[in-house]
Amino acid sequence: MIEFHLDGRSGVSSYLQLVHQVRQAMRLGLLREGDQLPTVKEVVAQLAINPNTVLKAYRELEHEGLAAARPGVGTFITRTLTDASSRAAQAPLRQDLRRWLTKARKAGLDDESIEALFMTTFRSAAQEDIA
Repeated sequence: MIEFHLDGRSGVSSYLQLVHQVRQAMRLGLLREGDQLPTVKEVVAQLAINPNTVLKAYRELEHEGLAAARPGVGTFITRTLTDASSRAAQAPLRQDLRRWLTKARKAGLDDESIEALFMTTFRSAAQEDIA
């Protein structure tokens, strides 16, 4: 089951952070069709947020066709965002990324610096691919 977290410094609303985390978990194969999302009550207790925030996130996932609520039972993932070959390719990439993160930490970079380095490099590479 997914465990949500919120970053108050991100500038992204709480409900969108929850939606993005569900999408990421689906892309990584951590959430699959038929999996149940945590109940609103569980998320509220874990994150100390307003229940309406969680409900809004779950409604957004329903609107996108990624989840469906079953009254009295819970909210369930209705489809997948990845296939088996994509999931298989992720394992060695994840290992490479972990090695890179270890090198970055040994070089003295903190989490924010690592994220900044990754994101600027990611965006730069994406721009080069477009050109």
